[in-house]
Amino acid sequence: MTATTARTTAGSPGPAADDGSGEGRLIDPRGHRFGGGLSVIILALGFVADLPIVVVLLALALGASALFGTRYSLLGRPWPYVRRALRIAPPKELEHEYPPRFAQALGTIGFAFAALLFVAGFVTAGWIVAAAVGALQVLLAVTGYCLGCRLYFLKWWVPAQFQKLARRTTIA
Repeated sequence: MTATTARTTAGSPGPAADDGSGEGRLIDPRGHRFGGGLSVIILALGFVADLPIVVVLLALALGASALFGTRYSLLGRPWPYVRRALRIAPPKELEHEYPPRFAQALGTIGFAFAALLFVAGFVTAGWIVAAAVGALQVLLAVTGYCLGCRLYFLKWWVPAQFQKLARRTTIA
């Protein structure tokens, strides 16, 4: 993904992040959408093949990106190559990476819960929870609306704590 380290007013990382530090990266939001679409395809294939391990692998992929930064997103990594191959213009607007990372953290929690349900023997419930996460990823991929990103911008304790964690764990 094309990224720059900067601080913007319109695309600031959220109420808790407006500390003047200028930390964080700006990313192509289409890469986040692409990753959501790719994860839905992988999840659907896992469901059809009845492979609950796919849910665990998706949780790990989302978790790595949420914890270490979007440049480590296995699901969004193909986007720059797809963009170049299809000669798609660079984005008109970049977005800060913290809201998508927060959304990925929420997705990780959802997939981890689904994995626990699989391990406990509640296979149907596990697929239902995984499908709920998948439905939110379909919404992201098709419309660009990211519910987890919107939750990040609410003034509450969790996004502020996530941002502190993200600053500590981001690998440059």
